[in-house]
Amino acid sequence: MSTPDYLSQSPEVAARFAKLKQRPVVLELDHLSREFMGTGGPVTALRDLSFAVHRREFICVIGPSGCGKSTLIRMLAGLDSPSSGRVLLDGRPVTAPGPDRGMVFQGYTLFPWLNVLRNVMFGLEMQGRTGAAAEADARQWLDLVGLSKFADAYPHQLSGGMKQRVAIARALAPNPRVLLMDEPFGALDAQTRAQMQAHLLEIWRNVDVTILFITHDLDEAVLLADRILVLKANPGELQEIIEVPVPRPRRIDQLTTPEFQATRRRLDELIHPKIHAPSERLPIVRLTQAGDDVE
Repeated sequence: MSTPDYLSQSPEVAARFAKLKQRPVVLELDHLSREFMGTGGPVTALRDLSFAVHRREFICVIGPSGCGKSTLIRMLAGLDSPSSGRVLLDGRPVTAPGPDRGMVFQGYTLFPWLNVLRNVMFGLEMQGRTGAAAEADARQWLDLVGLSKFADAYPHQLSGGMKQRVAIARALAPNPRVLLMDEPFGALDAQTRAQMQAHLLEIWRNVDVTILFITHDLDEAVLLADRILVLKANPGELQEIIEVPVPRPRRIDQLTTPEFQATRRRLDELIHPKIHAPSERLPIVRLTQAGDDVE
């Protein structure tokens, strides 16, 4: 069976994208660039990025090493400033971190001296919400991520996947407009990663939040995203925006569908282009004296 073109969309998927594009724009990058001063002069990490993210959209960002993914998410979080251009959240420039953006990192950034409940309450307390009301809100988030029974546990007593679920609950508790996720499942084993992907999709379905998710895993990007932003490196520029043609709700068993495979193949072409063999063969130096019997 031939694989369809990744641009082909079923009527159901096309209708979903038409509705998505009618939603308000929450996050916008307007000709965003970032330069750093290197030992040999200025180095452009990101150049002239422009795109808009709609309310409750799930965006994944992928690209080769050195394309500026981490630099991008730091600027979206307000932890770094662009050299030119701007980031707009609900039409207002982003100039510093704020509670309207939640952040989940790859590393487990929980406070080890606080139990699970107090970790989730942290963002609420930073907003000035304390006491029984803050605790009640935190417990609701723990219930959403399936960790109500572990409210009194400490981070060292949790598995990697459980720690990241707590981190997601903590980031969502202050009700941010956008959830920024920087390769949050990169340190997990394959089985736990698949479970966390399913957890995240279920959480997103039940929460009014827009997600921007950095990943290097092509299958993960296709499984999670509405649209995928593909960056190229040196300098980091927007190479292509892909509307994922895989119907929602998404499941792990969709990895073998023609729509999934077509999108996955296109991402692989963009991230791992074919390298043509050199016209002249390189000299080979034999580094062993064992002879031709070596396997």
